[in-house]
Amino acid sequence: MKNFLVVGVGPHARRTHLPALAAGQAAGLVGTMCGVDLLGATDVLVPYDADDGPRSLPVTLIEPFDSRLQALPDRVRRALDTVVERRSIHAVVVSTEPAYHMVYTRWALERGLSVLLDKPLSVHADASTDPRQAGAILTDFDDIMECYHQARHKFPQLMVTVQSQRRYHPAFWRIRECIAEIAAETSCPVTSIQSFHSDGQWRMPDEMIDLSYHGFDRGYGKAAHSGFHFFDIVPWLLAAGETSGKELDAVAVHAHITRPGDLLAQMGVRDYERLFPAFAARNRYTEPELRSATRLFGEVDAFISMAYQSRGRTMTLGSINLVHNGFSQRGSLTPAHASLYKGNGRVRHETHIIEQGPFQAIHLHSLQTLNDGAPSADPHAPGNERHVELHVFRNRTFRPDWVKYAGFDFGTLAATSESEVALPTQESSRRRATWEFLEYLDGRRTREGMSSELTGHRRGATLMAGAYLSMAQQWTGASPVATLDFRAAPEPASAPAQGRMEAVL
Repeated sequence: MKNFLVVGVGPHARRTHLPALAAGQAAGLVGTMCGVDLLGATDVLVPYDADDGPRSLPVTLIEPFDSRLQALPDRVRRALDTVVERRSIHAVVVSTEPAYHMVYTRWALERGLSVLLDKPLSVHADASTDPRQAGAILTDFDDIMECYHQARHKFPQLMVTVQSQRRYHPAFWRIRECIAEIAAETSCPVTSIQSFHSDGQWRMPDEMIDLSYHGFDRGYGKAAHSGFHFFDIVPWLLAAGETSGKELDAVAVHAHITRPGDLLAQMGVRDYERLFPAFAARNRYTEPELRSATRLFGEVDAFISMAYQSRGRTMTLGSINLVHNGFSQRGSLTPAHASLYKGNGRVRHETHIIEQGPFQAIHLHSLQTLNDGAPSADPHAPGNERHVELHVFRNRTFRPDWVKYAGFDFGTLAATSESEVALPTQESSRRRATWEFLEYLDGRRTREGMSSELTGHRRGATLMAGAYLSMAQQWTGASPVATLDFRAAPEPASAPAQGRMEAVL
């Protein structure tokens, strides 16, 4: 059994990583667990809820340091090295604020420790206004890949995998399989893909300053938070439609965004004073002060267009539309929860519309709101906490043996994955991502069987860098379009096949 160090034990780690590792302990895949976090950010014992009840994690506290550093400060390195030696650590979960991901991952690789890396891979302060910081997102990936290759020469079994849960979601397995089938039969790639996500966290004007979340105050925002999942999953799906001579090699990216100043134009201080009578007494800022203080803040909403190219020709048109300022369940002046991770009225609305020329159309819809405590008559219905549906259309007039339409809901998307039921939920998919990492470390899974090894993530890093380059170039008066190399190294094997689609269609 491997002993684990969790670097960063905030709300996400307590909700996701710690319960998954605790389940690994129960299954004999994880030995001991401990954590590291910043002085003042937490206590020496962190409580969390495991499958078998409440637990606590011992945490070593370290002094804060500048996220722009390329290597850990000596005092921090010594503290981490001491934890590794005293507790015989074998693997690390990096779950810090994203700007710190790379420096901790480099340290772990130098120590020969395998890493489960949270998303996004990296981000830099002022990425939405400074082209150098935007471009560094992709440079980071190439640098950490070089570190990874070097470390594997010394530690051949070393593994870095990325917590990209949509790669482990049965609906996306099914979509990828459908795309691959049509590509194999027709040689037609995905010709368009539209993706949308809204989390509905209603931030009031003063909260943009007073409540730090999503990195707005550090010069980045929605695209570096939940947006990374879409920068990752879209290339993963497109790859299923690539055939010989039609490989994607370049992408042009154009981002349109709103910043806090735009939100104030949509709904200003006077609007909030009218909607919430107590807002005037709470708010400490005039509208000009809010505009000035948030001028360099990052994006709130981002609508991003892509043209994916092969040999100078556009093969696929795409869009990734990311909404933070959307439909919400919040109705009070005071946030419902102290933690913004699930507070402020959060919802989960996600759609993907995929066209494969004249042959196939795929629609995925997940229109969920979080459980407000009231029991749902049907948790799988639209608007409830487990809604997901997939629709697949095929051109039966062209191929009479194709089924014209097939629909899938929560029950029919649930799949059997290695003798276990894989539920079509984000929570279940995150657990499977961690489980795959644990199985590899225990020798139960090969490197070729990994779904999300670091080596398969350059395209996602390229899209994220391209989105921020477009934002930053517009800020500086340069071209709004960022064009980047989109070639990818061979990816590791994807998730296990979940049953052939032709049996259904």
